[in-house]
Amino acid sequence: MTESKGATYAAAGVDVEAGEHAVALMKASIARAQRPEVIGDFGGFAGLFDASVIARYERPLLATSTDGVGTKVVIAQRMDKHDTIGIDLVAMVVDDLVVCGAEPLFMTDYIATGKVVPERIAAIVAGIAEGCRLAGCALVGGETAEHPGLLAPDEYDVAGAGTGVVDAKNLLGPDRVRVGDVAIGMASSGLHSNGYSLARHVLLAHAGMSLDQQIPDLGRTLGEELLEPTRIYSLGCLELARAEDVDVHAFSHVTGGGLAANLARVLPEDIHVRIDRGTWTPPAIFNLIRQVGEVSQPELEKTFNMGVGMIAMVSPETADATIRRLTERGVPAWVLGEAQQRTDQVGDAPAKGGKGGSVELVG
Repeated sequence: MTESKGATYAAAGVDVEAGEHAVALMKASIARAQRPEVIGDFGGFAGLFDASVIARYERPLLATSTDGVGTKVVIAQRMDKHDTIGIDLVAMVVDDLVVCGAEPLFMTDYIATGKVVPERIAAIVAGIAEGCRLAGCALVGGETAEHPGLLAPDEYDVAGAGTGVVDAKNLLGPDRVRVGDVAIGMASSGLHSNGYSLARHVLLAHAGMSLDQQIPDLGRTLGEELLEPTRIYSLGCLELARAEDVDVHAFSHVTGGGLAANLARVLPEDIHVRIDRGTWTPPAIFNLIRQVGEVSQPELEKTFNMGVGMIAMVSPETADATIRRLTERGVPAWVLGEAQQRTDQVGDAPAKGGKGGSVELVG
């Protein structure tokens, strides 16, 4: 029989066999990111999770979140290091879930790439699996899509979605925040996964710095600093929410929009919080961006986390216990400020989403 000379999927740029090889390579990593409630093996049409776990809740509320990591993927691609970007992805999803007090249960991921290189895809998924392990949730499924002609062979983007659960009586948020509550800051590990378009513009395009350039103030190369994985706070936050000696009223995940805008969205409209800049020293990367790009303080603070990745609003009598518990988990924490009655104060940035209290950075 004469072999067909017609068009093929492979000739169009999609290598199905490479995709299958990638799945085989990632299975060991995925096996480390499981929970007892996961049913079946990875690779089915749908991931299955035993929902009877929520039976212990009086009124279970499912929480869901989806996110990506922005242009931080460009740094990973240029450095040809792909095994940590997945940690960033998980962090962006699960730490949004825990803001309302929800325990992250499971995640799925989506990877779009110009060309499936099995080892590269497996490295990305290994990072996602490690992030899930750190967050205490399961990776139950995902999709890798090859998009020739849309993305260059070495390009990819990642996205993820997660689901968690919280009992209605334990739901955290603006309704619980009171005058006198203390804002506890939790240190970030660096830029996390926000503001990379500005960082790349300033450091790489404007200043012409290279990713392998040693930066004395950073104590490592620029690329290593920019690729530092996002800190995952979910287990620490859940411990605070469940602890008898801590009274948490709200969490704020400091992501795009900066500290003021993200904290304001978890405050009631009649609450104002003054944050004292003098209570912490932002990591050196933020000062580098400010100096090299002549970026104003307001622009920095509405773009980056400035060294604060998560904030807990707690009752004043439990502030010390909150800091102690976080410190024991290896998360530096300190008092940022206090909630006041809002009168005519205007915050540094409107609440992200448009509704909330006001936050002012001073000092």
